[in-house]
Amino acid sequence: MPETLLVIEDEDLLGDELVRHYRDHGWDAVRTPTLQAARALLFDQELDPLVVLSDMSLPDGNALDLLESVRRDARTAEWILLTGYGTVPDSVRALRLGAYDFVEKPCPTERLDLIVAGAARSSQAQRRLRDQAVEQNRRYAPESFVGPSAASQRVRELLHKLAAVPISALVIGGETGTGKGLAARILHHSGTRAAGPLVEVNCAALPSDLLESELFGHEAGSFTGAKGRHRGLIEQAHGGTLFLDEIGEVSLGLQAKLLRALEDRRIRRLGGEREIEVDVQILAASNRDLAAAVEQGTFRHDLYHRLCVFRLDLPPLRERYEDLERLVTLFVAEYNGKSGKHVRVIPPEVWSALRGHAWPGNVRELRNVVERCVLFAEDDRFPSQWLQLRQAARRETAPQADPDAVRVPLDGSMSLDEVERFVLERALERFAGNVSAAARSLGLSRQTLRYRMQKHGLGMPQRPPGPGAADELP
Repeated sequence: MPETLLVIEDEDLLGDELVRHYRDHGWDAVRTPTLQAARALLFDQELDPLVVLSDMSLPDGNALDLLESVRRDARTAEWILLTGYGTVPDSVRALRLGAYDFVEKPCPTERLDLIVAGAARSSQAQRRLRDQAVEQNRRYAPESFVGPSAASQRVRELLHKLAAVPISALVIGGETGTGKGLAARILHHSGTRAAGPLVEVNCAALPSDLLESELFGHEAGSFTGAKGRHRGLIEQAHGGTLFLDEIGEVSLGLQAKLLRALEDRRIRRLGGEREIEVDVQILAASNRDLAAAVEQGTFRHDLYHRLCVFRLDLPPLRERYEDLERLVTLFVAEYNGKSGKHVRVIPPEVWSALRGHAWPGNVRELRNVVERCVLFAEDDRFPSQWLQLRQAARRETAPQADPDAVRVPLDGSMSLDEVERFVLERALERFAGNVSAAARSLGLSRQTLRYRMQKHGLGMPQRPPGPGAADELP
C-alpha cells in the first residue's frame, strides 16, 4: 500500500506537477491549496501522511502555525518547507518545531527527491518507535498482573493508582519469582514516564566497583581500562525510569553515593569534573526485607526512607492458589506458540499436583514447569511425568539417609539463591544453631556464614543456653 505524501501549495502549476511526479514514484500524493483545507484533512479526516511538503507562505497564513499545531498533537509526519525567500527567524522557528528541512525555491527535482526520501525514512523510524511504545504500553498494562484471586486484584488496584501519579521512588518487595520485574515494567509503561526510557540493572549481578561505574558512568582515563567516556545507567534513564533490582546487595559506600544522587538530582561520572542534572524515577526491588536490613545495619536507613515513598509487596503464589488455572492456561498458550505444540488437555492429576505443591520459586518456578511439560508433550495432553514436583515438595520434610548430606532438586524448581538458603538452613538445624560448628561443616569462616545468614534473612533456632550459645545471632 503506497504511503501518503501531502502537498500544501497554492500555485496550481507547481502543486499539480509535484503531485504527478510523486504519484509516478509510488506515492499516494494529495494536494491542498490552503492551510484551512490542510487542517481539515489532518484533524477532521485524520489523514496520516508520512511526509508533508508545504509552501511556507500561503494565502491564509504561515505553514509554521499549522506545523506547531501538528506537533502538539504528537503526529510523526516529517515536514519539508518550501519558500521563495528564506528569513532567519522563520528558519530558526522551523528547526525548533522539528521540521525535517527548509528548502528555497526553485529546488532541483533530483535534490528534492533525495530530501523526500530521507524524510520518509525518518518518519518510518518514528512510526516504528511509536508503534513499539503503544505495544509495550498495552503489554504492560496493570491487567498484565493476571489472576482472579483477591491478592492479585489488590495488586492490580495499587498498580492502577501508582501508575496514575508522578511518584519519584518506590520499593517493590516480595519473594523470588513473584513478578517484581513485571510490576516495575507495568509502573513504567502505564505511568507518567512511559514516553521516556526504562533502564534495568540487577545490582546482585555486578561487583560493587563495576556497579558504580555502570550507574554513574566514567570519563576516559578515570581508571585502568577506561579508554573512552561512558554514560552511566542513571544518565541513560534521564526522563524515564531506573529499575534497581536486588538493591539490597548494594554496598554501603555505593548506597551513600546513590542517596546523594537521588537527593540532589545530580551525578558526576567517575573521573569527571562537572555535575550532570538527571530527572529519574527510581523503582527498587529486593527479595530481602529491607526494613530488617536497616535494623541489622546492612542497608542505610536514610536511603531506605528516600526510596520508600511507597512500598508495593507482591504476594507469593502459595497465597494466590486461585490464580493457578489462569496462569497455567496463559503459560501453556505462550509455549504452544513458541514451540509449535498443541497442548489442549490438562488432566485432573496434573491440577492436583500443581495445587499440592508449595511453589517456593513462585510464578517463575511455575513458568519453568509449564515450559518443560509443553516442550516434552507428545500429543495434546499435558504430560504429568515431566512435572517433577515431588522432590521440590518433599525437600522440607524428606528424611536424609546421611545426617551430613543435603539433597536439593536439580529440576529448575530452585534458584541458586534458594539452594544456598536451603543449605544454610539445613546446616544450622544439623548443629542446633551453633554458628561455629555450622561454619566448619560448610568450610566457611564464622564471619562469612553470618554475612550469608543476614543476606537471606535467617534467624537462629531457639535452644536453651549452654555450650556454643554465644555463637547464636541476637
